[in-house]
Amino acid sequence: MSIREARPADVPVILQLIHDLALYEKEPDAVKNTVGSLEDALFGDRPTIFAHVAEAEGQVQGFALWFLNYSTWEGVNGIYLEDLYVRPEARGAGHGKALLANLARIAAERGYARVEWSVLDWNEPSIRFYQQLGARPQTGWSTFRLTGSALAEAAAL
Repeated sequence: MSIREARPADVPVILQLIHDLALYEKEPDAVKNTVGSLEDALFGDRPTIFAHVAEAEGQVQGFALWFLNYSTWEGVNGIYLEDLYVRPEARGAGHGKALLANLARIAAERGYARVEWSVLDWNEPSIRFYQQLGARPQTGWSTFRLTGSALAEAAAL
């Protein structure tokens, strides 16, 4: 098993894994992303996201897709992990742990303050996995999102 930065040739398999993740999260029709838009976000003139893949025997088994955030209190960047997914048949082989450890190393090497992400409340297997690695849920915070018509209405204010 190895962890490496994603390459343009990985985009179709990453997109398939995104679809697989959406199915796992009970949102099979929610993905609107395309190979072209994902490739542009990862490898265009101004990349806005980054990805690493877990590979075994020449096959991508999982991925971590992330971007930088910024802590105004700490005064430094952090990593926001948008998606972490490992194929069901490859779980238990250490791919998820290796992907998270890789992000932790990047954060530590670059002086970032943290690595953070969200997990669905019902996703007990993932919650246990994250807690075993030492991650702790943030209490006292709720996630808010503007999307769809609410986003358009807010933009028009």
